[in-house]
Amino acid sequence: MSFVVRAARAWQRPRVFALLTVAGLVLGALLGLTARGTGSEGLASTLDTVGGLFTGLLQFTVAPLVFLAIVVGIVSLRDLGGGRTAARLGGRTVAWFAGTSLVAVLIGIAIGLVGRPGQGVTIAADPADVEAVGRKTAGSWEALLSNLVPANPVAAFAADDVLQIVVAALLVGAAAYALGEKAEPFVAFSRSALDIVLTIIRWIVVLAPIGVLGLIGTAFATYGSGVVASLAGLIGTVYLGCAIVLFGVYPLLLKVVAGIGPRRFFGITWPVLQFAFVSRSSGAALPMSRQAAIDLGVDRNYAGFAVPLATTTKMDGCAAVYPALATIFIAHVSGVQLAAWQYLVIVAVAVFGALATAGTTGWFTMLTLTLAAVGMPPAVIAAGIAVVIGIDPILDMMRTATNVAGQITVPTLVAAQEGILDRGDTTGPVDAEPAEQDTASAPQEDASGAGRPTSV
Repeated sequence: MSFVVRAARAWQRPRVFALLTVAGLVLGALLGLTARGTGSEGLASTLDTVGGLFTGLLQFTVAPLVFLAIVVGIVSLRDLGGGRTAARLGGRTVAWFAGTSLVAVLIGIAIGLVGRPGQGVTIAADPADVEAVGRKTAGSWEALLSNLVPANPVAAFAADDVLQIVVAALLVGAAAYALGEKAEPFVAFSRSALDIVLTIIRWIVVLAPIGVLGLIGTAFATYGSGVVASLAGLIGTVYLGCAIVLFGVYPLLLKVVAGIGPRRFFGITWPVLQFAFVSRSSGAALPMSRQAAIDLGVDRNYAGFAVPLATTTKMDGCAAVYPALATIFIAHVSGVQLAAWQYLVIVAVAVFGALATAGTTGWFTMLTLTLAAVGMPPAVIAAGIAVVIGIDPILDMMRTATNVAGQITVPTLVAAQEGILDRGDTTGPVDAEPAEQDTASAPQEDASGAGRPTSV
């Protein structure tokens, strides 16, 4: 029994967990290629089942986590001052969301203009994929606006419509904030329920190495290495653009605005970014992201509001860098020459359309909206997305890591400007390796933000 306990604890240690995750990534790719090369339907089905179970577990927690975290976060703003303080914090947070998205999309466009992904590449999409994508992309702008407010909140949860859940959470949270003491029983229940969801997530996180094996294995078994090679230009430019934002823009802003050095920032956030990379889920990383913001010095109450909100609406990887580069790629592959005004439209959609990225398929909606906004014909939109969807698991890893870094960065910047950042020693590395708190598990804290990380 002691051996089992020691093995479980070793699994959760940051370096061991990271190595296991990388091993799962490599082994999954090898098994996927083996399944495709040998035509082994049994192996391919097993990989798909493993990846599907892990994804299902993550999706199981997203809706309640988003709703409860936003509601509790809004109510927690009461401890920072009155309604004016809350409004100012909310306004400044959204302004930073837009500002950093603007920088990210401009970087994406610049890399696209220089690297010209898709130039000279000829790729034929599977007709069945084109037809399926075409059904999903039809009327996306209209669908987004008309479905913004849920007519039936229960139906929104049943359909896992994260955008509607966010709107419902904002309304419920604002009402609970306004009612004050009258809403305390509901707030207490929400905090307790949030703690339960966070505990479930901590258990799921431990399975990440196994889950990534199934997810990557399924991608390679389905599409093979040929698709990856043919779309290498898009993969390279997306990774480069996200890397510039993640390792350049965010650390620079943190240093200038908050006085936090890169060593401290990455020393605290690296375990979170690792998990975001392999899980491809900002929602699943939310508890770890919030704790990372608190460890950087962000006030607990504000972090409880800003990080959950950022998790659903602040996605520079999915909503800024990627749509810009994917649009340029699809234009090149389709033989379409983008005009200057179309690049301006890409910028506008990235800055003002970030809400469309809420949910597990946010990148799909955002790319569809961007392509439609620049005037791409429906047939080109469907064919283009059908081409890039094959490598989405590879792209999504870097996109999600960038998203999560931004979701931690913006609350830190706002906290610094508002004087609610406990700066402490913000230049050097952290005293102890932060991942020792438990990299392989999301931090456990009470729903108001108090508490400390504990091991699974």
